[in-house]
Amino acid sequence: MQDSRAFEVIEGNLDLGFILLGDHATNHLPAKYGTLGLAPEAFTRHIAYDIGIEPLTRALAARLGAPAVMSCFSRLLIDPNRGEDDPTLIMKISDGAIVPGNYPISPEEWDARLHHYHRPYHGAVTGMIAAVENATGRAPLIMSLHSFTPFWKTYVRPWHAGVLWDNDPRAAQALIHALAALPGIVTGDNEPYDGALRGDTMYRHCMKKGIPHALLEVRQDLIADEPGVAEWAEHLAPIFERLNADPALHRYEVYPSRTGPYED
Repeated sequence: MQDSRAFEVIEGNLDLGFILLGDHATNHLPAKYGTLGLAPEAFTRHIAYDIGIEPLTRALAARLGAPAVMSCFSRLLIDPNRGEDDPTLIMKISDGAIVPGNYPISPEEWDARLHHYHRPYHGAVTGMIAAVENATGRAPLIMSLHSFTPFWKTYVRPWHAGVLWDNDPRAAQALIHALAALPGIVTGDNEPYDGALRGDTMYRHCMKKGIPHALLEVRQDLIADEPGVAEWAEHLAPIFERLNADPALHRYEVYPSRTGPYED
């Protein structure tokens, strides 16, 4: 939990026109924050990061030869998948865990976390998108990778994976259909969460600009170890390759967001 970088870029072939993102890839905290007053065990939980996403992103980037951008800080420090004005940007309580290091928090500390972590990560995403656009002359296809817990409170979640999207159906529906064709895989359509979230990564970098995209959630117990990661990389790599080969998924088309009108 001592890494102070805001992001990591995995280099890849820009000419592919394909980008992987990992908003919640790690549970790292800069040394000066200690454990934010939490027990160290809290950083093994989903409240700190998306379990399995860092190795899955690395495996897929290697198989596909594609570039990726991952955050290098825990979502407990500041959540890169939230807009700057989102009240859940810095969580005071997460799934029942009180975060002493986040409450009270001064305006200066709030701004410092935006300046040193949130904004640099999004700057790296913006830079990667621009690099791919310049290399290909067309819109990239962006896949954002996340993971979810097998249960929520007493509810057992039946899905192996879920595809989240707002109002641009292009990549999301194609991904849902491809996952549904895998034997024994139950796929959620905007489950276990709704993909329409104003200011989040997909809204900020894709929806507002008309870039084809989807947010894929994989159930955490399925990618919690090396064999699970390898199995899901095997599932996903050919699907991503097929989707990326579709010219329709490299066109700029702006769709209205279900969250309301875009602001300049």
